[in-house]
Amino acid sequence: MWGKSEGCLTTLFQNTAMMPIAAPKKKSSLMPGLTIVFLISYGLMAMLIVEQGKAIQAQHNLIQVLQRDSTEFWAMKGKEHSDKAAHDRAHAHAAGTQNPSANGKAQTPSTQAPHQSPTAKASKQHIQMPPVPASDMGDQRRVLITL
Repeated sequence: MWGKSEGCLTTLFQNTAMMPIAAPKKKSSLMPGLTIVFLISYGLMAMLIVEQGKAIQAQHNLIQVLQRDSTEFWAMKGKEHSDKAAHDRAHAHAAGTQNPSANGKAQTPSTQAPHQSPTAKASKQHIQMPPVPASDMGDQRRVLITL
């Protein structure tokens, strides 16, 4: 009646035109692939977090062991230093009573010259800076001074 309806499109003025109607194409979905990539990345991130936790715990244990060793070391050093100081005082006292000085007083550790370690002497020495090369010095006449 109005025209052919199979595969044709009818216009308002009842003119028929042969335009094929295309069926919608099925779009390929990326959702399954993205889901797999997402799950793999989460699995790798979880493994990374577990490994970092293990490394941090191992470092924590190592720090605790080193702290105990350091404490023991400094306790031994302090005991050694106090024993040496006591030995030096006893030795100085014994030498002072056997050999009194000219004014009749025995020298005590407070009147003797203090004992200095080589590291203390080295730290007190003045550190000399190397001379500045002439090429690094600027011409003072050309220095711009701004306020």
